Amino acid sequence: MKNQAEAWSLVKDLHRPRPAIFWADLLLSALAGWGGFGMALFAGPSSPTMWLGCAMAVIALYRGLCFVHEISHMRRSHLRGFETAWNLLFGVPLLMPSFVYVGVHSSHHSLATYGTEQDPEYLRFASSHWMAIVFVAHSVLIPFALLLRFLIFAPAGWLWPRLHRWLMVYASSLSMNTLYRREYSASLSRSIRRWEAVTLLFWLTAVTAAGRYGLGWKMLAVWCGISACAALCNALRALGAHRYESTGMPLDREAQLADSIDTPGAPWTELWAPVGLRYHALHHYFPGIPYHNLGTAYRRLVSTVPSEAAYQAPVSPSLRWSLRLLYRNGRSVQQRERHAKVCAQPPLRSSGN
Repeated sequence: MKNQAEAWSLVKDLHRPRPAIFWADLLLSALAGWGGFGMALFAGPSSPTMWLGCAMAVIALYRGLCFVHEISHMRRSHLRGFETAWNLLFGVPLLMPSFVYVGVHSSHHSLATYGTEQDPEYLRFASSHWMAIVFVAHSVLIPFALLLRFLIFAPAGWLWPRLHRWLMVYASSLSMNTLYRREYSASLSRSIRRWEAVTLLFWLTAVTAAGRYGLGWKMLAVWCGISACAALCNALRALGAHRYESTGMPLDREAQLADSIDTPGAPWTELWAPVGLRYHALHHYFPGIPYHNLGTAYRRLVSTVPSEAAYQAPVSPSLRWSLRLLYRNGRSVQQRERHAKVCAQPPLRSSGN
């Protein structure tokens, strides 16, 4: 299509990541996040210093975690060692090693699986407001599930191969779709075992060291609180990223774009949609553009591509606006579905005398 070619020509120079930006951003996020965690850990209970440290940790560690989204899209040759560094700085201490996302997120972009039961990051929230409420509410329990997954079940799986295989298929994916199943492979199994071992060793060392200073339980409580807040932020961000109006059938690139939402917003938008996630629709159209170039790509497209072009994504001024849009559109979707069910019912037959 002519418009697609024109859009591509505008952004074709923006697909290569800049290692200096990636590394500086990652290291500064780790410094601020774990610095805030330390402030909260050593400060007095409920003191201003503790709350300041928690706020710093939530913002910076949440930002750091979101780099796994970039890792899932980038070529390893462009940023050698970055995934390993990310795992050591964020994935392992936060119990989200990269294997829970890398190899899973690609199904959310596939033309064959987006919006279907095989999409790990899509639920038909527009058809059920209760589903959205439960999704947000359950997010604060994710840290506790991760503790069980990696510190209890993982070592048990090393002794019981059937449990390890079950964990790989059912509990090794950062997925909101409970119907999603991960395919088993020997190479993935080895990678999961390796990172499970690194994670367990790190946590045993950290808990033992904190326990010597009488901070073991406080460290765990601070970690759970910060992780729960980050998970809640991500759940709300995810609800504002799409219209969630798919009928369960595969969608082409333009339909994915129409079902997704950009939120250019203001500087503070970066707090809840960091690392380029504010340009979610643009990312679905050009998934290879690194996060630091998405703003430039967005400005080029909206200012240059004609209004009838394919790139016409819904634009939101804020997360609140996106959530209200999901609620309003959801009511329309539910009404259409109820009407369709009524029309599909066979007519009543009158009984003869």
